[in-house]
Amino acid sequence: MKPLLIVISAPSGAGKTTLCDKLLQEFPEISYSVSCTTRDPRGEEEDGVDYFFMTEEGFRQKIANRELLEFAKVHGNYYGTLRKPVEDAFKAGDSVLMDIDVEGAAQVREVIEKLTDGHPLKEGFIDIFISPPSTEELRRRLQHRGEDAPETIELRLRNADDEMARAGEYRYQVINEDLDIAYRRLRDIILVAGGLL
Repeated sequence: MKPLLIVISAPSGAGKTTLCDKLLQEFPEISYSVSCTTRDPRGEEEDGVDYFFMTEEGFRQKIANRELLEFAKVHGNYYGTLRKPVEDAFKAGDSVLMDIDVEGAAQVREVIEKLTDGHPLKEGFIDIFISPPSTEELRRRLQHRGEDAPETIELRLRNADDEMARAGEYRYQVINEDLDIAYRRLRDIILVAGGLL
């Protein structure tokens, strides 16, 4: 498979994590992009495995040096994707999967557009938006998970509306009504883009 930079976004509860996990299990040549952050490690989190942990000063330096494909400040901490590990994976012939929000995906698109034609990241870039079949189904899934308070669910649903309004910015869209069908569609997108279909 030719190296791909796979950007996947979805509202919370759309099944993105499950679909990404299936993809990573089936394709060992796809690695999951490890984000960097200025927040402190939690619990058993390991540097370089769960996140690359860094100081705010170090992170700001990376922004200034254009070493990030995308970044955002969330709840007072920075999060982002380092460009070098992605480029290193490509040099090794591997693909990289980035699970990021619509804002981060827009930033990556901007970086990709500025690359010269023929650049491996530009040649291998694909973005996919995963949607729930409806807002009602998303509400049902979020309630069924039992992880969030009712007001958090309402906030997630409002965010989901904003995110789904931007689905048209993505080259591909997958509606996750049935997990197996959604996965087959996702897999076909990867196989076609990777030159295997």
